Amino acid sequence: MAPPKLGGVSDTETSQATTTTDTTSVTAAGADRVGAESPGAEPSGGVSVGPVPSSWWKALGVFDLETTGIDVETARIVTAHVGLIDATGASIAHGEWLADPGIEIPEQASAVHGISTERARLEGRPAVEVVAEIIAALRAVFARGVPLVVYNAPYDLTLLDREARRHGLEPLGDVGEIGCVVDPLVIDKAVDTYRKGKRTLEAAAGVYGVVLDDAHDAGADAVAAGRVAQAMAQKFPDRLDVPSTELHDLQVGWCSTQAASFQDYMRRTKDPGFTTSGEWPHRSLPAS
Repeated sequence: MAPPKLGGVSDTETSQATTTTDTTSVTAAGADRVGAESPGAEPSGGVSVGPVPSSWWKALGVFDLETTGIDVETARIVTAHVGLIDATGASIAHGEWLADPGIEIPEQASAVHGISTERARLEGRPAVEVVAEIIAALRAVFARGVPLVVYNAPYDLTLLDREARRHGLEPLGDVGEIGCVVDPLVIDKAVDTYRKGKRTLEAAAGVYGVVLDDAHDAGADAVAAGRVAQAMAQKFPDRLDVPSTELHDLQVGWCSTQAASFQDYMRRTKDPGFTTSGEWPHRSLPAS
């Protein structure tokens, strides 16, 4: 049986919120109800979340975007997934979105996630509505008191921030003040620094024994990232068995150190003027 929609959105609400696509979405009202419920409450839709576990990895929010490009300042959201997984990695609630980004989707991006400009225009919902609902759903996840897993968080969270500003919406804000983020990419580099090979989600899934059958589908990637985080926590308890707030702060330092090391390498070997940002979990607005 498919997991309920995030927030227990009813079939009636879903029909009002979606277009004639198989992609389901979460209404802002439904996401708000998630935030209004205490962690120990029984959400509408019958999803029993229970008390927030003491081990951060036993209950997680998951988030992923598929977009039009790699530049967070200019790329637009095409698809998104926000969900909850339990201690076994099973999806217990989720919301999915397909947006019309309002611009052409480059062929290179379509080749990655499979969404063409034509499909997005035909089946996607207005970007302003989609962005608002994603932000509401993320706030609802944080309101539950569980960490949010985002693989390469500065990409997704920064891009979402820029989309909000582009459409005149209130951004998600300083994530560190409203909740905790778990970034398996940053953690992997910190706990297994000298492992050779790629650090993509697909590569990490292979290393940590997580099945990822449909890479670059927002839902598959979001859930797989959550399961990778759980596998890491169990493999490296001496480093990662800490409160989620402490883990969040550790990642701030780890990302800064990793970026400085990469910048130094690039300047020594390829480009003396190379710079990169070590801000985490999202990047500041560029200087005007």
